[in-house]
Parts: sequence; structure tokens; C-alpha cells
Amino acid sequence: MHIILHQPEIPANTGNIGRTCVATGTSLHLIEPLGFRLNEKEIRRAGMDYWEKLDVSRYVNFDDFKVKHLGAKIWMATTKAKRSYTDVSFGLDDFLMFGKESAGIPEELLVDNEECCIRIPMLPEIRSLNLSNSVAIVLYEALRQNGFSQLQTEGMLHRLKWRV
Repeated sequence: MHIILHQPEIPANTGNIGRTCVATGTSLHLIEPLGFRLNEKEIRRAGMDYWEKLDVSRYVNFDDFKVKHLGAKIWMATTKAKRSYTDVSFGLDDFLMFGKESAGIPEELLVDNEECCIRIPMLPEIRSLNLSNSVAIVLYEALRQNGFSQLQTEGMLHRLKWRV
């Protein structure tokens, strides 16, 4: 799976998303301009010591991304979409795109890709969810649909054993 952040503005959100990407084996694609520098302490703090393990790529703009990923299936998460993220079938090589915190994905991109726009249902008086939470919600649904491919699905206690 792949996560695209279109012009993210808040370093802590991108750090949290980066940590989620490392935990799930997901690539992170950042489309500029970014609202921060990647060496800021906030991004490192949120991503903890996982940031060095992150598969991350940067692009000058969305056109640069499209040229480097011809034919990519891109799902655009937006509060403006007509259908829910649970109503589509995600593939393991799909890209999940999220917009910047203050404005989302530009409407110019949305209108050209209506069939790929998805939303997270919420009450109408709420403008949007936190970006890192939105990424986690949609990414884990996509991973669930694909059987959590290559992810550990069972845990172990450290000191005790589970009761049978």
C-alpha cells in the first residue's frame, strides 16, 4: 500500500503517519510544498525512532508524482466525496491520497477523479477528522480487505501466558 500526503502542513501529523506506514509496510509519498522541514524535531518526535525505517519519497507537485507513477490507482480521501471508504475494494498496490490539514485535496483534482473519491462518514457539523487518524482509518480498512498481508495478527504477553 501507499499513502500520499498532498501538501501536509503539520509535522506531528506527518510523523504519526510515518510511524503508521512503518508499522504496516506502507510507503509514504509527500507532495510539496510541505508546511515544515523534514528535519524538524516535531516530525522526529511523532515518528519516534521509526523515521529511519520509513520508505518516503518527495515530489515537486502532483504532476511530478503522476509522471513517476503512471497508471497508479489513487483513492482520494475527502469530506466532499459521495461514497464511503468501506464501499470500495482496495488493492495491495493502491495509493491512498489525503490533502493538507487546512483545505484537503484541491477541488481541481477531485472533479477530475470523482470515481476515486472516498469519505469517512461523520456528523455533518464536523468539518473533518485529524489527518493522521483519517490515514489510519482508511489504511487499516484497505489492509483488512487484503487479509492484513504480511502483518503480524497475533501478539504475545511479555511476562505471563494467556489463560486457556
